[in-house]
Amino acid sequence: MGSGLPPRQGDLFGQGPGGVAGAGLNPELPLLEHQLRDWQQRLLSFQQPRFEAVATGSALAAGQIDLFAGDVLGTAATVQRLNPLALAPQHLQFWRWPEAQNSGAALYFVLDRPAHLSGSLLLYVGETAQADRRWKGEHDCKSYLAAYGDALQQVGLSGQLSIRFWNDAPTAVRARRALEQALIRHWLPPFNKETRHRWATPFTADPD
Repeated sequence: MGSGLPPRQGDLFGQGPGGVAGAGLNPELPLLEHQLRDWQQRLLSFQQPRFEAVATGSALAAGQIDLFAGDVLGTAATVQRLNPLALAPQHLQFWRWPEAQNSGAALYFVLDRPAHLSGSLLLYVGETAQADRRWKGEHDCKSYLAAYGDALQQVGLSGQLSIRFWNDAPTAVRARRALEQALIRHWLPPFNKETRHRWATPFTADPD
């Protein structure tokens, strides 16, 4: 079966010394607006058919879905019907609220809804046994979100970031992680470590 995956495109946002996203960028070679727009559009072009399919309950065409070989613990059916946009959006600092809004096992999705695009971008998929704690403290995705936010600000573009939780996730670790990996393979969110190598942001490209 064809994978429908885009070609590998290098490291996203580049990681400098210490593994911090954006840390090694040359300040004399700033990201240009059209470069970031192009990157966002490539991601949107890949993900939008998936958003449309899950919203309408339709199946993707053959070659557009690439889950694990076989249906591991029934993950394929869940991936086809789980719509991240149907989940309630929350601020990325949700964990600072006096009362926890989320608890227990969950899958979570970090999205952006740029005003200049025709749809949303799914940037990260994660899983947790404790939805009220996973996003506190250090998290790899936070470094990429910081670099992404800085890049948007530098070129005068705005974003609308949110995090959304699916609280019907399996409580069993193996089943929950299998579903997380299937979702990552399906959506190819660029800030997950499994897929960062597939998307590139042209920080050092010369202007047209």
